[in-house]
Amino acid sequence: MEGHQVAPEIIDFYSSMYDESARLSSTGQGELEFIRTQELLRRHLPAPPASVLDVGGGPGTHARWLVADGYDVHLVDPVERHLRQARAACDCTTDLGDARALRTEDGSYDVVLLLGPLYHLVRRADRVQALREARRVLRPGALMAAAAISRHAALIDMAASARLTQASVPVVRQSLDTGYHSGELGFTTAYFHTADGLRAEVAEAGFTDVGLFGVEGPAWAALRGITVNTGAPLTGSANVASAVTAARIAESDPALLAASSHLIAFGRAPSV
Repeated sequence: MEGHQVAPEIIDFYSSMYDESARLSSTGQGELEFIRTQELLRRHLPAPPASVLDVGGGPGTHARWLVADGYDVHLVDPVERHLRQARAACDCTTDLGDARALRTEDGSYDVVLLLGPLYHLVRRADRVQALREARRVLRPGALMAAAAISRHAALIDMAASARLTQASVPVVRQSLDTGYHSGELGFTTAYFHTADGLRAEVAEAGFTDVGLFGVEGPAWAALRGITVNTGAPLTGSANVASAVTAARIAESDPALLAASSHLIAFGRAPSV
């Protein structure tokens, strides 16, 4: 991967400790994230057929519906397990690779998705490098979408799931103060963005027309709390439908961006 190496604990987490393929379909919280990510992407994507490079695309959760919509999808991920799952899920091509050093020619894609890599690049220089790689492989004026975990997600999640204890408070405070998550609290090594920080990184990487949206809105923690306390997954429920409506209302409200668990930034590669 041309000098870049994903942290071993991240590879191990997704290879043997956690099944990412079920995350967006097994709970109401995951379903909310999927619905909102899908609708935000569909709102911005060019009409099919268009070429999509899904960087850090994991087990193909989004590649599956993109292919069904008529897009030509190539998925890149550093986890072998994810590539096997993606090939089983949809008719996309795959490549083992790193977001910071894409094995792709300049100006060769209509869309680049970074719906996972920024979570796990804890150094700012690495995140900007991944974004610059996305810009490099895009055609002039083409679309980039990058997802980030919100700086306040750990605090809200831990409170909603009744895990905000004396032992967990220092870890939560560290993520709030610095964005760095040390790989505790049921997750692996990660970086959590502020809205301003994500916007600044996308702009520094050279993208124009940068727009930022909250994904889950303010009601995702209620879904999380209900599931944790009752065991009800809530998928397909009125609770999820109401949370989706709330997310749509709040998606561009600066005061509510931090209430979402995830943010998505859209930008355009500079036109020639």
